[in-house]
Amino acid sequence: MRVCSLWTAATILFIASLGLQGTETCKTQNSSASCSKPTLIRLFDHLMDGYQKSVRPVRDWKQATDVSIDVMVYSILDVDEKNQVLTTYIWYRQIWKDEFLTWEPEDFDNVTQVSIPTDKIWVPDILINEFVDVGKSPDIPYVYVKNTGHVKNYKPIQVLTACSLDIYSFPFDVQNCTLTFTSWLHKIQDINIMLVRTAEEVQNVSGLFMDTGEWELLSVIPKNSTFEENNDTFAEMKFFIIIKRRPLFYVVNLLLPSMFLMFMDIMGFYLPPDSGERVSFKITLLLGYSVFLIIVSDTLPVTANGTPLIGVYFAVCMALLVLSLTETILIVRLVHKQDLQPPVPDWVKHLVLEKLTIFLCIPDKQRFPPVRIHSSHVSRHKENSNNTVKLTHYSCESTKDYEKALDLMAPLQDGTLLVNSILHEVTSIRHFLEKRDDSRDIAKEWLQVGYVVDLLLFRIYLVALSTYSITLCIMWALYSNGGSIIEALGSKTTNIDIKAGGI
Repeated sequence: MRVCSLWTAATILFIASLGLQGTETCKTQNSSASCSKPTLIRLFDHLMDGYQKSVRPVRDWKQATDVSIDVMVYSILDVDEKNQVLTTYIWYRQIWKDEFLTWEPEDFDNVTQVSIPTDKIWVPDILINEFVDVGKSPDIPYVYVKNTGHVKNYKPIQVLTACSLDIYSFPFDVQNCTLTFTSWLHKIQDINIMLVRTAEEVQNVSGLFMDTGEWELLSVIPKNSTFEENNDTFAEMKFFIIIKRRPLFYVVNLLLPSMFLMFMDIMGFYLPPDSGERVSFKITLLLGYSVFLIIVSDTLPVTANGTPLIGVYFAVCMALLVLSLTETILIVRLVHKQDLQPPVPDWVKHLVLEKLTIFLCIPDKQRFPPVRIHSSHVSRHKENSNNTVKLTHYSCESTKDYEKALDLMAPLQDGTLLVNSILHEVTSIRHFLEKRDDSRDIAKEWLQVGYVVDLLLFRIYLVALSTYSITLCIMWALYSNGGSIIEALGSKTTNIDIKAGGI
């Protein structure tokens, strides 16, 4: 019984001693806090006790606050060529040291970091110079504070920034847009900007970017620099966002239909030049291309700086179609059969049917046989009988000569009149056949000239179209080379010391 009472008294004394020791510990830790408060509340009260968020958090005002930033591009939401605006969704990280937000973890249950509302502490005034509008960014009201005083401000931002977009090589264009982070008020003596990660880690964009849209992210190149304004020096960090358009959609919907129409225009040259269907075919192609340009006009980007190369391509293709139609009309007019069509001049025969056939490498010259001698010249050298002599005698250029001959033969007998009437009819028929043969020969000569000229113009058309297409492809290849942009920016970045201040 006595032993039990001694044990009870010893237990009570031990508990009382622990309580007194805890009370003294609470008083030594925070005289204004009660031991009944949770640890995080006691820590928050300890940090906010006498804190002034309106003053830069340094004990020595001559010491600059180093702010480390980082940008990770998550998605390219929109590229507005007309308004020159780039819309991106980025993950922004900002780290700096607040010398007034420090504590000993042993005094607060070994807590090493705590979240604090952003509006309760000092935050650096670092903004993006290219901002043109406030995007729909989620509001993150808290920051993380470590016991060493380092503050971590992580938040996603939808950024709408101005960007000088060069659409000359559309749809094979590569754009270089810049995000410039700088303090709006503080000089470099107050706020210095650094990188959280190294420049090589920033350029490695694989694995994070949502690579499913129209644009492909090639690289993000950081550049640390300074600039002066009103004799004051400010620090800035630039991120060059290099993106490349995926051209498959525009190739399928813009370039291929245009190429098919131009190919059909080339095939139209193989229609006979004396065929009226050729003109109708060319007009149909021209109308179809006009409708095509009206449909795709909304797809082409529009800027005040200039016209994209593909717009020039469409304009030249339309001009080539007009020239093709004009050439067809001229050839059809040249080979069109007319009763009063004059003979082909000798210089045209020599130039076209002899010289051009050699120049155009036409090996089969039997395609253009010499025109036969007119029958009127042949009949003048043939005399087989008396009737033939009379027929030749009465082969006059007009019926008036024949009537005079009939007046001279009026005294002849009635039988002779019958023969003369028959000879008159035969002569008229022969004149008609000779004129028809002459017209056919003249038309054949013009047709031969038309074929040679048409072949010449067709080859000139092919050379012009091929030269323009090759030049266009070379220009697209040169302007769409994103690697040269990355190398140029990378060489400039390596010459600048970019410090990493990650925690």
